[in-house]
Amino acid sequence: MANDEKGASGAAAKSDAQQDDPSRAKIEKWKNEGRIIKHTRMGVWDQYVEVDPDAGKVPTRAAVVKKYESVIGAVPYVARMVKDVFGIPGCKLQAVLYVGASLGTAVLPAATLWFQGQLVKMMEVAIETRTIDTHQLLLICGGRLACTFAHIVLYNILTKAENTLNARIRRWFSLHQFRAYARLDQPTFGRTEVQSQLSASSDDHFGRTVVWQTLKMVMEIVSTTAQLGAESFVLMNALRGQSDGLLLAVVTMISETVPLLTQFDVFSTATAWAVNTQNMDYVKMCGWRKAVKQEKHRKEIVAGNLAEYAISEFKTVTDRLGDDDRTWYEVVWSREANVSAWSVVKDVFAHLPQIAFTISAFRRPASMPESLAALGLVQSAASTFAWSIYELVSRTQGIDQQLQSVRNVYELANIPNLVPDGTVSFPEEGESIEAGIALEFRNVSFKYPDTENYALRDISFRLLPGQLCVIVGSNGAGKSTILKLIVRLYDPQEGAIFIGGHDIRTLKLSDLRRAISVLFQDYTHFPLSIRDNIALGDPSGSGDDSHVRQAARLGGAEAFIAKMPDGYETYLERPSLEYSAGPQEGSKSLLGKPFDITAVRDVAGMKSTVKSELSGGQMQRLAVARTFMRSIVREEASEVGLLLFDEPSASLDPAAEHDLFDRLRELRGNKSMVFSSHRFGNLTRHSDLILYMDESGIVESGTHDSLLKAEGEYARLWRLQAQAFV
Repeated sequence: MANDEKGASGAAAKSDAQQDDPSRAKIEKWKNEGRIIKHTRMGVWDQYVEVDPDAGKVPTRAAVVKKYESVIGAVPYVARMVKDVFGIPGCKLQAVLYVGASLGTAVLPAATLWFQGQLVKMMEVAIETRTIDTHQLLLICGGRLACTFAHIVLYNILTKAENTLNARIRRWFSLHQFRAYARLDQPTFGRTEVQSQLSASSDDHFGRTVVWQTLKMVMEIVSTTAQLGAESFVLMNALRGQSDGLLLAVVTMISETVPLLTQFDVFSTATAWAVNTQNMDYVKMCGWRKAVKQEKHRKEIVAGNLAEYAISEFKTVTDRLGDDDRTWYEVVWSREANVSAWSVVKDVFAHLPQIAFTISAFRRPASMPESLAALGLVQSAASTFAWSIYELVSRTQGIDQQLQSVRNVYELANIPNLVPDGTVSFPEEGESIEAGIALEFRNVSFKYPDTENYALRDISFRLLPGQLCVIVGSNGAGKSTILKLIVRLYDPQEGAIFIGGHDIRTLKLSDLRRAISVLFQDYTHFPLSIRDNIALGDPSGSGDDSHVRQAARLGGAEAFIAKMPDGYETYLERPSLEYSAGPQEGSKSLLGKPFDITAVRDVAGMKSTVKSELSGGQMQRLAVARTFMRSIVREEASEVGLLLFDEPSASLDPAAEHDLFDRLRELRGNKSMVFSSHRFGNLTRHSDLILYMDESGIVESGTHDSLLKAEGEYARLWRLQAQAFV
């Protein structure tokens, strides 16, 4: 953010800063905001830091309330979460086992500490009386062993209960999350704030969901608090009769606890920071490193004979970078390796207990054995006590973010879709769409979210039931947008669209989309088998294998599917669910025998990782087959009355395109059809309405013959394309 004060001297200051020593900081002040940003250059990296302007000030009551507003607001969601978890079949018993084992594990250290205290007392008695109570000693030793065995048993119960609870919670959470994702419409899903909310609620740490992490955090806070209370009570009772015992215990606890607590941000000043690099050599080096590692660039590197050039370019930039070829994390680690004030404090605190106990022993030489025994007891307890304090602070420090994550999980279901559902059933009772659906655009204007320019401007046309409309024109004219508006992926900003005489905004979305079969130009293939990809054309699931094969034949995909490794069960993009490790292919044992990962992968049934690529035309035929699938199944029920095809022949050769058009005409029957294309084919000859579009909107409309007679832009382009085949 520039200001007048920087003005003319800004460029010179920047140049000077670049020549300064890397560790030197340059401070810039934003006068119009009253904020100070500290700029530090370290090698190729630029760090910008703003220190909390309220650092060091005592927080007001309002600030504290504001900080924990999210915690208070998340309480109802946490209560709902607990209720949902207990409602999962089989979770109640596991939850009881988990809570019981957690509390039992928490108090065991205190029990162990109590037995240690008894040993100290026995030592005192032994020093005074020169006798040992063997029976009591055996009981104490047995008690300590019992604590060890109890810890093993409780830990096993805790682990099994945790795994079972987490698995059942994850299954419930997965369905909840899947349902929340699936219900979002196109414009809502694309919003930045929605993506952020989805990401925040999807936190999965090593298979542990947000729900489980929250439950575990709460339970750990409770059990750690119980452990601290029990240990403190036992230690105070064990040292109560000793001179300076409690004072020495406090000193030892502080010496163990303070160094651990210094790791938390609560002991440091809050900052806002950003790091980037403007060093073009470093950027170029990272670009080449990425290019040579990614498979999508491999074909061009090999075919273009770019290997030596890539090596030369990479070596050149790395030579220029020299020792500055370090990631930001390496820079941070090197800085943290330096001796800091806190590291000195930690070392000083580490010696305090020995000094304090030594002074106490010298003051009372007769009690020196007692002091040494107490030192061992306190030091043993202090380490556990300090770690418990550390864990408690660690878990409570981030509890507001964790509870906010729970809130996000439940708020997913409340994200409002930008395309509202209608209330009118379609078709209405007694109404049939077997003979097609009327379609009308009235002065429709539309622009995509977060864009300024209109994709459609004042578009109007009308299609009668059973008619075929072909929309032709240049790329970017809005042909695909028209089809997206018909199925209400988006709603126009101006005008209205009518289906069967109804404003589509009044119709139930499920009814509207059930009555339409659509294939978009930017089609996708799901990470499922070929058969499942085709079957997706009928979302009701009423189709069977015969319908899938029929759809594949009509889409022109049957022949190449038969050549695929697993036929209809082939995955074009199989989810990565295979893992292996071992000597690479061709490796030998010490005695020269074959020993590599290949045989293990073969026995495990793992297939080659080499992908079988399909051409663009073959991928498009699969997409067309999916559309045919819906029409085949729905034709019997007469539920589809409008067919929409967006550039279905864009990747097909002329012969395949001709066959596709013939099948589309057969498929159409009496249904209405809207077909978009930038190529003029046989389909335009049979169309009832042709719309020629450019960036300004609909330029010409009419039948094929009438537009040829008009000698307009359609006629000129038709003749240009026809000449290519003469």
